[in-house]
This record gives sequence, structure tokens and C-alpha cells, in this order.
Amino acid sequence: MAREDAVRCLRCLLYALNLLFWLMSLCVLGVAAWIRDSLNTVLTLTAHTRLEEAAVLTYSPAVHPVFIAVCCLLFIVAMVGYCGTLRCDLLLLSWYFCSLLLIFCVELASAVWTYDQPSMERSDMISLKSRMPNFGLQRYQWLTHTWNSFQTEFKCCGVIYFTDWLEMTEMEFPPDSCCSNQYPGCARHAHLHDLSDLHQEGCGPKIYSFIRGTKQLQVLRFLGVSIGVAQILAMALTLTLLWALYYGRKAPELDATAALSPQDDSAPLTVTHGASAEASHSGCNRTNKVWNNTNGNANSKPSELQFEMERLS
Repeated sequence: MAREDAVRCLRCLLYALNLLFWLMSLCVLGVAAWIRDSLNTVLTLTAHTRLEEAAVLTYSPAVHPVFIAVCCLLFIVAMVGYCGTLRCDLLLLSWYFCSLLLIFCVELASAVWTYDQPSMERSDMISLKSRMPNFGLQRYQWLTHTWNSFQTEFKCCGVIYFTDWLEMTEMEFPPDSCCSNQYPGCARHAHLHDLSDLHQEGCGPKIYSFIRGTKQLQVLRFLGVSIGVAQILAMALTLTLLWALYYGRKAPELDATAALSPQDDSAPLTVTHGASAEASHSGCNRTNKVWNNTNGNANSKPSELQFEMERLS
């Protein structure tokens, strides 16, 4: 009964961990896709500056192709682990353990290789003004779209203040993406009548805060650490389950061999009764036909002897 309860507990824990792997992998992929859109916008605005290098160093572990591929592979490995636990298949469980160990090593190596502290200062934000004169030009439509998207999403205007657009370009008023309530010509109306309708905070501090780390990046880091801890726990539980299943299947064979050896009649009956009960009640162990035949023959001997004595009397 003790071995049966231990195997049942191990299987339930592995079911829960595999379900957790599925959920965490989906969350990592979703958050990484969410961050990637904002990161592409920031990289466009900070091209050829120190801010671009800092952004790449900060977010490369989160959106690295190796990290994404590992999450996809972990989703498949968790399915194999679930099937192996359900069927109590030693081969599938062994493959599951080796795959988790390989994924864990890749994750650890990738984290060490990509870890680096970005070096940047607030004065680097001034370099963002260098590309503002290209805003609105026909050949820089992609830059215009990026500026409008960033100012709309982060609710900012200019680099330090909305007047940067008036200083660095020939525009008489900021873009319409600087308006809190956007409509065609809203920036001109706000510039002439009510400046409070424009975003008062510049985009430079927003970019600086984004590069230093966002809440989404903190969530990804937490999920990465959680996956690593869950993998260690899953590998330990899988090894324990493999040990329990392997020796649980070997025990009835050893007991059957001991029962066939010439011993006292009462000894094998007492020992093999406990082993057969434990093997028959276990959810993963198969019925041992050799042992059942041996136990049946041993139990039939007293009945045949009693019948022979009654016939002679």
C-alpha cells in the first residue's frame, strides 16, 4: 500500500507540473510577442545610438529565438510527459527526463551568455532629436509612422517636450499624434488655443524607462525562473517515479523465484501474499502471470492432500 500511494502521489504531481508547463509556455510566448511590437518601435527610433545597443542588451534574452524555440519544445515535451505518466511507460518517462534536462541546460547557457548590464545615460536621449527633421518626408514614411505609433501608445510628444517638433523641424505645430484626443487638425487647434490638449511629457523619458525594464519584462523574468524551478522539480519526481515503477515490477518476479525454491511451506505463503496484494492493487503494475500460477498451485496443495486422506479413510 505504501508503494501504491507513493506512485499515485508522484503521478498527480507530474500531472500538475505538466499542466503548469503548458500554461507558462503559452504565457511566455504571449508576453514575448507583446513586448516585441514595442521593442521594434523603440529600435527604429533609437537606430544608430547608444540607446539602441542598450535596448538590444536588455531585451535580447526575452525575445531571443532560442528562448522562443525552447518554450515551444517544452510544450511538446510536457505532452509526452503527460502520456508517459498516464501509461506508466518507462521509455516515455526516460525520454521525458532527458528532454527536460537538455532544455534546462540550454536555458541556463542562454541566460548566462546573453546576460549583460546595459550602459546608458539620460543625456543619450538628446540623440533622438537627430532624426526628427526626417519626419513627414516621403522617403521616411516608415519613420513618420513609427513616431506616430509611439507617441499614441505611450502618450508622449517630442523628445523632452512638444516644442522639440518646432525646434528640430520646419513644422509650425506638433503632429496630431501628440493630442490626447486625436482628430485631423487637433494639434494645430491645441497649439493655438489650449496646450493642455497635447501630451506634456516627452518620449525620451518613456524610451529610457522602457529600456531599463518594463513590467512585461519583469513578468518574463519571473516566468523564466519559475519554469527552471519547475523543471528541476519535475526531473526529481520523474526519477523517483521511474525508480518506483522499475523496482515495483521487479519485486513480484523476485518473490516468484523465491517461492519456487525448496523452503518450508508456510514461509513462501506468508511472504508472497503481501507482494501479490501490493502488485495487484497498484495502478501502474501489470498482473504477474507467473506469480499467480505459482500462488494458485501452492494454495491447491492442502486441498488435494485433504481429499486424498478422506478417500483412504
